[in-house]
Amino acid sequence: MTNNTAADLIARSNRLGADPRNTNYAGGNTSAKGIETDPVTGEDVELLWVKGSGGDLGTLTESGLAVLRLDRMRALVDVYPGLDREDEMVAAFDYCLHGKGGAAPSIDTAMHGLVDAQHVDHLHPDSGIAIATAADGEQLTRTIFGGQVVWVPWRRPGFQLGLDIAAIKAENPDAIGCILGGHGITAWGDTSEEAEKNSLWIIETAAEHIEKNSRPEPFGPALDGYGALPEDERRAKAAALVPTIRSIASQDRAMVGHFTDSDVVLDFLAAAEHPRLTALGTSCPDHFLRTKVKPLVLDLPADASVEDSIARLRELHVAYREDYQGYYDRNADEDSPAIRGADPLIVLVPGVGMFSFGKDKQTARVAGEFYTNAINVMRGAEGLSTYAPIDEAEKFRIEYWALEEAKLQRMPAPKPLATRIALVTGAASGIGKAIAKKLAAQGAVVAIADLDLAKAQAAAAEIGGTDVAVGVQADVSDEAAVQAAVDATLLAFGGLDLVVNNAGLSLSKSLLETTVADWDLQHNVMAKGSFLVSRTAAKALIEQGLGGDIVYISSKNSVFAGPNNIAYSATKADQAHQVRLLAAELGEHGVRVNGINPDGVVQGSGIFSSGWGANRAAVYGVDEKDLGAFYAQRTLLKREVLPDHVANAVYALVGPDLTQTTGLHIPVDAGVAAAFLR
Repeated sequence: MTNNTAADLIARSNRLGADPRNTNYAGGNTSAKGIETDPVTGEDVELLWVKGSGGDLGTLTESGLAVLRLDRMRALVDVYPGLDREDEMVAAFDYCLHGKGGAAPSIDTAMHGLVDAQHVDHLHPDSGIAIATAADGEQLTRTIFGGQVVWVPWRRPGFQLGLDIAAIKAENPDAIGCILGGHGITAWGDTSEEAEKNSLWIIETAAEHIEKNSRPEPFGPALDGYGALPEDERRAKAAALVPTIRSIASQDRAMVGHFTDSDVVLDFLAAAEHPRLTALGTSCPDHFLRTKVKPLVLDLPADASVEDSIARLRELHVAYREDYQGYYDRNADEDSPAIRGADPLIVLVPGVGMFSFGKDKQTARVAGEFYTNAINVMRGAEGLSTYAPIDEAEKFRIEYWALEEAKLQRMPAPKPLATRIALVTGAASGIGKAIAKKLAAQGAVVAIADLDLAKAQAAAAEIGGTDVAVGVQADVSDEAAVQAAVDATLLAFGGLDLVVNNAGLSLSKSLLETTVADWDLQHNVMAKGSFLVSRTAAKALIEQGLGGDIVYISSKNSVFAGPNNIAYSATKADQAHQVRLLAAELGEHGVRVNGINPDGVVQGSGIFSSGWGANRAAVYGVDEKDLGAFYAQRTLLKREVLPDHVANAVYALVGPDLTQTTGLHIPVDAGVAAAFLR
């Protein structure tokens, strides 16, 4: 059972972390000291519970806490080797742990253990960091808080910072916390309630002071021509720019993206001082670890054409990489980790919004949230004073810290389809849904496109949250609707890598019974629809320059002549040849085009449940419920083909094992000799 002290700490942490005004995602840490019975001696032992490395306050659970014996942790003061070797102290925390399991102690553990208070909160609120990054932050701290909050000059997180804050607490008995220059806030209390109250008081008092005393235009006057475009225009421009921007962010390694056009971002980019402020970079370590030290900013007005914007973005990318390489070369020494890539993680486009990137959707989204935090910090600091972040050398020491590198090395290996962005049509049920699930399970993010938006969204929710899958509406027979679906995918995940043409329907009729409307409907959805989706997606794939995959779910009927399905089989043959034609055309861009030829996938099929199954059963003289078994018996393997079998074949084509294969059709039919490819 959870110790009461730890339970109170978790509850406090969740409350503080649930409000973005208090701290950013995975930012800050909290702690509590209390008594527990030592299971070996049966005696009471004083413990420190502290949020572990990499956890998030808002979602913290018991497993996210590191638990240390306080006497052993404080005894480290006697063996502390000094500032030049303080990184060694993190490894020493492991020898202070109580019990097994739990999270790894973070670099901030010393701050929590050494401060003489039962409960300690270290947070990264925008209002607090605004004071911490103001040029006259020390004077502002005295003015705003009096003697209740003490200024601490910038020091890199670590054991010495813990000693410094412990000394400040001892020397200022009336203080309830401190402002950490360039970084954030720390507060304490004798009870969990008192620590939380003190943290919130510091945050709210700083915010109120900024609101009451800020100059009217902290980012300067409006910059002519840089105001936000109307929503429809800016989102259309964003979708048009996304493939280029992703290619910029992914030159060193492929990234997933996130787009936001919030008022905070648009207003910042519309103001005259944004070029100066973006060049200064972020300050709080949590910020620039997620966003790099500064963003790439398009220096063109909002109404610049897409073509001009693309050309300028590519020029700026060259300059950005040169600048980042210079930053690395100026600050690296023989012990520094290798450069981790010189591409931007944040790209800002005036009038349009912000594009953020990361190894997955959540990381990309959080990077954007952190840069929004940074904008809020700049606004507060500029409103009262001048924004003055920590200097470049200190940023480099944090970004290329050996401890940060070790944390990155401990991360699990990515899944095979990590960073791949997929669009699957007709994916609300049956084969398409199975494909979407398989791709997501292997690490891809997936846009589930379907004629029925509600069903698409329900299928996406079943697969995971919006950081994994989204539902989009798509009538694949309509050119504008296809463009909208591709644009929605681009804006949801920052790009596109993998397209599965699965949408389909069928009417089982003989030649004489097939009407022109029947023929047109099936060709519009499958032949024309596949063409429209492939053409629209190919524009993005080519512009990104990252290669990609297009997969057609055709049918064994594309090569097998069965009775009473002239329109369906003809359109499937059309799709099958599109595979060969597009493989030949798109190969020079690194885009592979392959197909799957399933047979009789009855289970979960939208096509079969909508009348096709009953018609085919009548043709073959069997009950509809026995149709799957009937199809199985006519195969060489005597096995029924299921949606998962098709999904597995798609993964085989787009996964790591068949990277040199294009123009191929894979039969997934349990062996239909008449459909053997020749």
